[in-house]
Amino acid sequence: MNKSIFILAILMSWAGLDYAQSFTEKINKSYSFEKKGSQNAILVYNISGDVEIEGTPGDQIVLEVTKTIRAKTDARLAVGKEDIQLGVIDLADTLIFYVKGTGSEFRKHDTEKGKTKRYGWGYQWDKQRDGHDLEFDYTMDFKIKIPMDLQVSASTVNDGDVMVFNTRGQVRAHNVNGDIRLKEIAGGTTAHTINGNVDIDYSKNPSADCRYYTLNGNIRVNFPSVVSGRMSFKSFNGDLYTNIDPLTPMPAVVNKKETEKGIKYKIESERYQIRSGGPMFDVETFNGDAYIKELVNK
Repeated sequence: MNKSIFILAILMSWAGLDYAQSFTEKINKSYSFEKKGSQNAILVYNISGDVEIEGTPGDQIVLEVTKTIRAKTDARLAVGKEDIQLGVIDLADTLIFYVKGTGSEFRKHDTEKGKTKRYGWGYQWDKQRDGHDLEFDYTMDFKIKIPMDLQVSASTVNDGDVMVFNTRGQVRAHNVNGDIRLKEIAGGTTAHTINGNVDIDYSKNPSADCRYYTLNGNIRVNFPSVVSGRMSFKSFNGDLYTNIDPLTPMPAVVNKKETEKGIKYKIESERYQIRSGGPMFDVETFNGDAYIKELVNK
């Protein structure tokens, strides 16, 4: 499987070498919430490019998007310039930023079909553009300054990282081909990537449950003070390294499933108690190690 992915990456890089035309545009906008409250949230759904979000003491959302289009001809470049646009949905207490013109419909998913993820919004990937898939390439790099207490959900797919700095609310960060970097955050956290590292530095230990996942990469989480709670660790080809002590083993989670050959038992993860009380820290890799540290003198 890794060999196939590597070959595909080479072919994709060759395909992009002949782009002779390019166009770059800066999009600058500012927003405020019509309905202010503790549930205010910003949701960013990128496809190609970085997402960088920084918390500030102000009450405005200040958005800068760098839009770059690359194509082999002027005609194809013009199609990309026209098609790829910033999409904005204002729900009074929530702001959603996404990319228009990708050939995939962006909408709220039908919860009855189990498609609700990341607040229920996303791209309808089975509705693709007809004939324009290979006419141009694009990136949309998001830089957003927000009030630091907002709830944040940020994602991208290719050619970018997801970065969140200096926030106090809940953070959900998703990527496919890139890293996740969360610095000086304090809220409950979900960090999930496929091909990339997860690096997190907390300014304050979170009081809500957290989940950290990467398929191919390492996980590094630093807590500023002594942690209490529970931790689970699961990896196919990686190890857990930590300076947390005491770390008391708990009974493993065992799934039971009836099969034609009989009852199948599967141990899901290692579980540990960290002192007493506190949230769950769920750590999972496939190919990679996890480094969980308390940054305190012992």
